[in-house]
Order: sequence, then C-alpha cells, then structure tokens
Amino acid sequence: MTTLDNHALPVAVDPAAAGRQTTPRTPRRGKRMGRPSFLVYGFLAAVILGGAFPFYWSLLIGSGDSSTLRDTNRSWIPGGNFLANVGSVVGNPSINFWGALANSIIVSTVVALSVVFFSTLAGFAFAKLHFKGSKWLLVLVVATTAVPTQLGVVPLFIVMSKLGWTGQLGAVIIPNLVTAFGVFWMTQYIRQVLPDEIVESTRIDGANSFVAFWLIVLPIARPAASMLFLFTFIATWTDFFWPYIVLDARNPTLPVSLRLLQANYFVDYSIVLAGALLATLPLLFLFGVAGKQLVSGVMAGAVKG
Repeated sequence: MTTLDNHALPVAVDPAAAGRQTTPRTPRRGKRMGRPSFLVYGFLAAVILGGAFPFYWSLLIGSGDSSTLRDTNRSWIPGGNFLANVGSVVGNPSINFWGALANSIIVSTVVALSVVFFSTLAGFAFAKLHFKGSKWLLVLVVATTAVPTQLGVVPLFIVMSKLGWTGQLGAVIIPNLVTAFGVFWMTQYIRQVLPDEIVESTRIDGANSFVAFWLIVLPIARPAASMLFLFTFIATWTDFFWPYIVLDARNPTLPVSLRLLQANYFVDYSIVLAGALLATLPLLFLFGVAGKQLVSGVMAGAVKG
C-alpha cells in the first residue's frame, strides 16, 4: 500500500479563467411584492364608501326636519337641525335616554367580559387538558349554534318569570354569559398558539390548571380575546329582540328605548335617525380607542404563532 506525500499535485489551470475575477453569488431572495394595482385601491375605496354611506344617510336625514325624507329634491349636504333633533331625543321624558345608555353600557361590558373569560377558560380545557369525551362535548357545544334563538325564547321567558327577573338587567345578562361561538373561537386559537410543553412545564413547577390559565393562557390569548370582546360588545349593544321581550319601558336598553321614538301615529324619521346615529357613536368611539391596540395584538399573535 502506497502513501501519498505531502506535496501538492499539479493542477491544470485555464489561462482564460485565471484572468477573470469571480464574485460570490448571493442567495436569490423571494420576489418582491409590488404595489397594489389601481383596481385594488378602487375596490377598497368602494367598500369604504359603501360602509360609510348608511352613516352619512343617517346624518343627512337626522340633520333635517320631518319633510326631508319625503323631499325628492333634497340637498346632499347635511342641514343644521342635527343638534335640535338630538336634543329632542335626549330630552324626551318617555325615552329615558341616559338611563337606557347606562343600561346598555352595563349589559354590554359585563356580557363581553364574561364571554371572554368563560370562553377562554373552556377553550383552554378543550384544547390542552385532553379529558375523556372532550371532542364530542365540543361538537355538542358547536352544534347548539344551529338552533335558532327564537326557539328558546318562550321557555327562557317562562324561567325568567318564575325567577322574578323580568324587567331586570339580569334577565339579559345571565343567558349570555358564555357563547358557543366564543368557546369554539378560543379553542381553535389556543390549540394553535399554545405549545403543550409550556403547559407541562407549569405542572412540573407545581402550578395547577387555573394558575396556568391565569398566568400563561390569558396573556397568550390576548389577540383572540380582544377580537371576541369587541364582537360580543357590538352584538350585545345592538341586540333588540330579547331585551325588547324581557325588559319594560321603565328599565330598557338603548335600542329598546329608541324604539319608542316611532311608537306614535306620526313618525318623525329625522328624530329617529338622529337617535340611531347617536346610539352608534359609542361604538365608533370604541373602534377608535381599541382599534390600534387590537390590530397590534392580532399582528403580534400572528408573528408569534
């Protein structure tokens, strides 16, 4: 067996290639995304205008008088009676506007916080605790969304009557403390973003399931919980059907109270639409305050996920 010595073997060199300087190749990056086309901007502008038109129409009619809606040659510039119509809504003694506004704030806030808490708690149990029958129980919970709300109104009203809760805010709050959609929403989110290793590490450290839920799950689930809070608050704020049935004129929510504006033989739609626009302002304020934080939370959750 022969061994090679340490001398380098002669290698043939191409004279033409020797004079060329080679530069290292950089890895090819992905194709840069160009700016959206004019059609994309046009479509988004049409969607924004379509969504803003109902508010502008309410402002247009609500700033006029009783003849504005019937006027075929109306101006598309808002009039100067909006504040007067708002004063008619707020100062109407049969409506109790401020009391209804306070009731709507209480009901919407309590229901939204309750739905977020219990849905996140149930979602953590369905996603990470793996108890027997959890899959079928989740299917049963989701299947309840296929049952129309109107089918449960009569038995629910009978229960509230026997409890003596008719006409009270508890009759609106208690049946909505948790929703099937909220449980499904938080289950899917926690299942995707929370690794099993984190839950197991908290158990190794001696923490029980509720401590892990409070210290680990709630902060991680903040983006989805924020979305659920916003959607639930809006749905509860605008809910009319069940509060109209179970509450009375002495203790209504805001949509039920504004219903009294068109309970007469003659309906002044300028005052009705001024009241509707006035009831929408808190939702617009909520979007303005929580919108930026909500988007940042969703983007942070998407990056971490």
